[in-house]
Amino acid sequence: MMEIIPAIDIINGQCVRLSQGNYNHKIIYSTEPLKVAINFENAGIKYLHLVDLDGAKSGQLVHLNILKLITSNTSLKVDYSGGIRSMDDIEKVLDAGAHWITLGSIAVTSVTFVEQAITQFSPQKFMIGADSKDEIIYIKGWTEKTDISLITMIERYYKIGIKRFFCTDIKHDGVLKGPNITLYQKILSIFPAIDLIASGGVSSIEDIQKLKDIGCKGVIIGKALYENKIKLDDLVKLQ
Repeated sequence: MMEIIPAIDIINGQCVRLSQGNYNHKIIYSTEPLKVAINFENAGIKYLHLVDLDGAKSGQLVHLNILKLITSNTSLKVDYSGGIRSMDDIEKVLDAGAHWITLGSIAVTSVTFVEQAITQFSPQKFMIGADSKDEIIYIKGWTEKTDISLITMIERYYKIGIKRFFCTDIKHDGVLKGPNITLYQKILSIFPAIDLIASGGVSSIEDIQKLKDIGCKGVIIGKALYENKIKLDDLVKLQ
C-alpha cells in the first residue's frame, strides 16, 4: 500500500508552498490550513505532512496551535516538523496529536538529542527528514548547507532504530518536473528495509506510480495538488 501524504507548509499561519526552499519565493494557497486538511480527509486521504516553516527557520515551535486544530478536527495521521529542539517540544507536539514527529535540523546538529528522544519516546514515534541538494544535507528550512551526505545521515539513524525516513530533493521541490527517481532507487538499494517517503517534484499520477514501483513506502505531495496538476480523487485510488 502506498501512503499518499499531502503537505501543508505554514508561514504566518497560512498554507504556502516554496520553490526550491526559497522563502522569498512563496505562494499563499490558503489562509485556513484547517479547511485544507478537512478537504483532504473528506476526499479519503489518511495522512498529512504538516511543516512549521517559521519554526524550522527560527528553531522554536511557532504553529503548534494549527497542529492542535487539525488533529482535534480530523482523524488524519499527521507527521509534524519544524522548530523541535527539546524533549519538552517533543512532548508538546505529541500531546497536540501528532502521530509522528519529523526531526530534520536537530538530527544533524545533535545526534545525542535524537538518541535520547528515541530512548524516552520510542523510535516508532520519529521520522528523519533528510533534505538534500546534490546528496548533501541542508538544514534550518533549507537555508544552511552542511558537510553531511544524505547516505551518511540515513545510515546513522537506521543503525539506532529509526525505520521511517522522508527525503526531499530540494532541486526538485516545487518545480513540478518530476521526482528524483534515481536518488530514491539508490537509497533503497543501500537500505532496502527502511520505509522511504519520497518528496519533491511530484507532478503527475505517473510520477507516483513510478515511486510505488521502485519500493517507496509513501509520497509527499504539495504544489501539484494545490495547482490541480493532480486530482485528489485520482490520488485516493493509489492508497
